[in-house]
Amino acid sequence: MSAEAPSRPWLTIVGIGEDGISGLGEEAKQAIKAAEFVFGGARHLELAAPLIKGEARQWPKPFDTAMTEVAALAGRKVCVLASGDPFFHGVGVTLARKIPAEEMRAIPAPSTTSLAAARMGWALQEVETVSLHGRPIDLIRPLLHPRARLLALTSDGEAPAAIAALLAELGFGPSRITVLEALGGPNERIRSARADAFKLEKINPLNVLALEIESESQARILPLTPGIADDLFEHDGQITKREVRALTLSALAPRRGELLWDIGAGSGSVAIEWMLAHPSLRAIAIEADPARAARIGRNAAACGVPDLTVIHGAAPEALAGLHTPDAIFIGGGGSDPGVLDAAIQALRPGGRLVANAVTLELEALLIARHAGLGCTLTRISVARAAPVGTMAGWKPAMPITQWSWEKS
Repeated sequence: MSAEAPSRPWLTIVGIGEDGISGLGEEAKQAIKAAEFVFGGARHLELAAPLIKGEARQWPKPFDTAMTEVAALAGRKVCVLASGDPFFHGVGVTLARKIPAEEMRAIPAPSTTSLAAARMGWALQEVETVSLHGRPIDLIRPLLHPRARLLALTSDGEAPAAIAALLAELGFGPSRITVLEALGGPNERIRSARADAFKLEKINPLNVLALEIESESQARILPLTPGIADDLFEHDGQITKREVRALTLSALAPRRGELLWDIGAGSGSVAIEWMLAHPSLRAIAIEADPARAARIGRNAAACGVPDLTVIHGAAPEALAGLHTPDAIFIGGGGSDPGVLDAAIQALRPGGRLVANAVTLELEALLIARHAGLGCTLTRISVARAAPVGTMAGWKPAMPITQWSWEKS
């Protein structure tokens, strides 16, 4: 792109549906006709072929997220074809990262989710939507709550059966799955089945699922509050227990778009719950033990946050080169030489650090840091009722000393 930006929009993004050019308005048709270059997938270019007068360019494989070819044509008349609404999990989002908004104009068509909600008679603002297009189907796990309605975009014709199998495995077998295929076009088809009796075949690769979630008694439900049950994580005893975890997440105070380092992550429970708090949150779990590092990856997938980054290595060496964190949790290895100092140094200004101590050695270190740097030092004690002969009494867990600090 030239250093001096064009004075008017040179790029038009046109949303096109399965009904092709018959579903386009006059403005969209004229934009395609007037373009010197028209970009799109093979299907889009075929749908718009009668209108294309300029050079048709199919997206390269692998897809160029840098939009090099489009950006190189700045100032020329360029049109990009997209499915439905280009800014709903579409190419418009990618283009907006590279090209200023004032240089583009968008002419969206109804999104697949809008069409699906209309076919189902669902209020779109009351429905959870998730894109599983080219992404792990595990992302659907946190959304699986009884009586929830979900719209899930898929990648291909095999995905509906895989999602049905996952629902049945997790105890959501009674859920109703409606497969909406090729919406808005001549090949549109809508079929339904229970998740645990899913036998639909020859599903069009262009499909969206409408899920009406129903659960069985043993269903694996991930609650919306921090401090989810310990038995929802695979662990070897190295886990921040649910009550302490809830207080730890409260102290970490996640905010949209932030990155957490979970040092000495053990089972990964804190990093996982951090990411469950909001889809924009990211986390890196650092764990020296290889078996535990592998376990963290399995826990992340099982809890619906497969994008959790797991670093197998010991702090502070393993921290080198990682993206600057907005928050840091130290659960294990905090008393090892250099770990706390490295964490303090790496944290961005305004970031939060929370360290939990079980051992006297780490507790002494945190007390000393509190004396020097201030902020909050908290003693956490939890006791649970347990049998004492024929009666019951309180069985205390090991107390936790928690230091919470904000970097100025």
